[in-house]
Amino acid sequence: MACWPDPEHFPPHAPGQGGPAAPPSAARLRTEALLDAYDELLARAPDKVLAVGDGRDLQRARASGRLGVVAGIEGGHALDESLAVLEHFYRRGVRVLTLTWNNHLSWARSCCAGAGSEIPAGLSEFGRAIVRRMNELGMVIDLSHVGEQTFYDALETSGQPLIASHSACRSLSDHPRNLDDDQLRALAAKGGVLGIVFCTLFLDCKVGADEFAIAETAAWRATEELAPTERFFARGELLQAALPPFPMQPVVDHIVHAAEIMGVEHVGLGSDFDGIFRRPAGLEDVTGFPRLAAALLDHGFTREDVSRILGGNLSDLFARITARQ
Repeated sequence: MACWPDPEHFPPHAPGQGGPAAPPSAARLRTEALLDAYDELLARAPDKVLAVGDGRDLQRARASGRLGVVAGIEGGHALDESLAVLEHFYRRGVRVLTLTWNNHLSWARSCCAGAGSEIPAGLSEFGRAIVRRMNELGMVIDLSHVGEQTFYDALETSGQPLIASHSACRSLSDHPRNLDDDQLRALAAKGGVLGIVFCTLFLDCKVGADEFAIAETAAWRATEELAPTERFFARGELLQAALPPFPMQPVVDHIVHAAEIMGVEHVGLGSDFDGIFRRPAGLEDVTGFPRLAAALLDHGFTREDVSRILGGNLSDLFARITARQ
């Protein structure tokens, strides 16, 4: 359950000025509101969902037939430059933090261009303190969206495995959100897991021209009048309807490449269903996962391999990192 404070909610605080005693930024307030909605969901449907804080909770969810849900934050700008706020979110149940979104932070550079000279090349000392404190608390560090030096700085600083929750392989699609083979090897050497994203542009950057052309149409511009959530779904439907179906095979190709470079024990799924407009045919939602499993079996993966890819690897990593001392 990813809490994403979007670019309208960037914090105004300079380093060291955030924290519980300071007026919260819009990003932090947005994250708090999303966590309130998460708590409301848990209270409304206790027979269907269970909050997961560690591996034992995940086992309880499975044993009871409930959906185990993990609270995460996508974008460290929600922290208001404060270790105390990080600890506050941990107490609220957050167990995963994506260090950056596409925006740069005073303590971490993202994968996007446009960082000024005031932005560190990777992690600042405060950024490294965030990583170390997450290790101590038992939180999963997510490297999707971060810049290359941030990626390596986090690997160097962390005493625990890390994930790239929703990325793909740059050797197959040269997009800045993807990881090159050296990064894949480094993530695996640390014991981490790559979640293969379903974003069509990341799977095959050649589709970008067609997708961007739709964004120039009157139908796309008409969605500006909608509220943000409705706009998101409307644009997704527009892309799905206007363009030919995007095949599932590139998802398989990225999984195969990652497994060859990293080892199958370091590969998982990171669909990003709530963050992408267009989806591969047959993987429009989670009901398509059996189709993906069948495609992986057809490719030659074993049933054990497929079980690992469809969740076993990430479950094991989550249990290890969140284990209570």
